[in-house]
Amino acid sequence: MRFLPTVVRSFYAFSNATFRVAPPPLRPALGPTAKLGLPSIPFLGAFFGTSSSNNMTYPLQKGKDEWQAQLSPEQFRILREKGTEAPYSSDFDKHMPSEGVYTCAGCEAPLYKANHKFKSGCGWPAFFDAVPGAVTRHVDRTFGMERTEIVCSNCGGHLGHVFKGEGYPTPTDERHCVNGVSLNFNKNDPVKDSKA
Repeated sequence: MRFLPTVVRSFYAFSNATFRVAPPPLRPALGPTAKLGLPSIPFLGAFFGTSSSNNMTYPLQKGKDEWQAQLSPEQFRILREKGTEAPYSSDFDKHMPSEGVYTCAGCEAPLYKANHKFKSGCGWPAFFDAVPGAVTRHVDRTFGMERTEIVCSNCGGHLGHVFKGEGYPTPTDERHCVNGVSLNFNKNDPVKDSKA
């Protein structure tokens, strides 16, 4: 078990690496050239692939400059650039209220009820279910694996990933592993209040 923190730190560092595209050449191209991309090589294409959520549109549309003005640099990196916060760094990891709702830090849309939260020990806030229609799932093929990414259905902000079949004693046998930076907490429950 001594190697586990090292593995987690290594994965965190690797998952936050930013791949930049090289600037175009200074001289014009001499003619049409064949462009070979990594997706033509299955393993490398999967390793450097992206999430399918990049192609989606959401009800709340803002430009990059608007998001940067509204969000902190860390919130922007995670919500808009699909980053990951360090494990055990969020106050919401150990935050266990009996009622209330967790909302999107980007648009304040209700995402998770407090009674959907459970202790998973993974280092990030964990939920077994979301408010109906609040979270959209996409296939994420980054880093050579296939995972299920979850985003806010209202603004498209990256929340984290869903993992199934891990054996937690929850009604859904799912763990929504959510970046705490992506969340705010409201002790009042607007989801419950709107049904009354």
